Amino acid sequence: MNIAIIIAGGSGSRMGQDIPKQFINVYDKPVLIYTLEGFQKHPQIDAIEVVCLDGWHEVLWAYAKQFGIDKLKWVVSGGLSGQESIRNGVYNLEGKASEEDIIIIHDGIRPLVDETVLTDVILKAQIHGNAVTSLPYNEQIFIVDDNISTVQYIPRETLRRVSTPQAYKFGKLDWAYHEAFEKEIGIYGSSYTNTMMVELGERLFFAAGSDKNIKLTTKDDLEMFKAYLKSEKDNWLK
Repeated sequence: MNIAIIIAGGSGSRMGQDIPKQFINVYDKPVLIYTLEGFQKHPQIDAIEVVCLDGWHEVLWAYAKQFGIDKLKWVVSGGLSGQESIRNGVYNLEGKASEEDIIIIHDGIRPLVDETVLTDVILKAQIHGNAVTSLPYNEQIFIVDDNISTVQYIPRETLRRVSTPQAYKFGKLDWAYHEAFEKEIGIYGSSYTNTMMVELGERLFFAAGSDKNIKLTTKDDLEMFKAYLKSEKDNWLK
């Protein structure tokens, strides 16, 4: 079984709106529903769990019914941090998911998840036990010595940009979150499942990514998302 955990527990303060950014309407549909539709339509996704901001659970269930998201099986409360929210989602699957089930973790405010990306992250996780969406890094990276000069750079061929979706076999994922929170490893600041896994000594494997898989953090991101929704591919592009 392949289960998606959609993380939608943040308040979205950087967007500067009156409601959480995952519930902002874009062309009469909440951002979170765009995200959920990507998983709803994918034939390999069997069930969806959403880690949701307290006070918005019933709103989410109502939207899911309105937009036909019938793969949504569980809604759980988020935590005080991103890692606590993911942990809550993972722990809720104890007794529901088997050790070999693939758990796909994805940000609720990344509404343009591509079907081919989801397919590849599931396939790679089945083979390797985990998979992280990634892209090459196309800019040059320099290490600053004194804020105005440098003699070092990092070859961009050695770098990858990673995001969500990420996928892990449930047995390893559940073990990792118990281990991390018991030993306080990889759970603070900007830590996420992938960085936590590396801090716990696990090797990560990369899956395909997409530049369209933007994260809606600011109002400019929201405008970019709207532009993507309105854009059409030119027929002459291969």
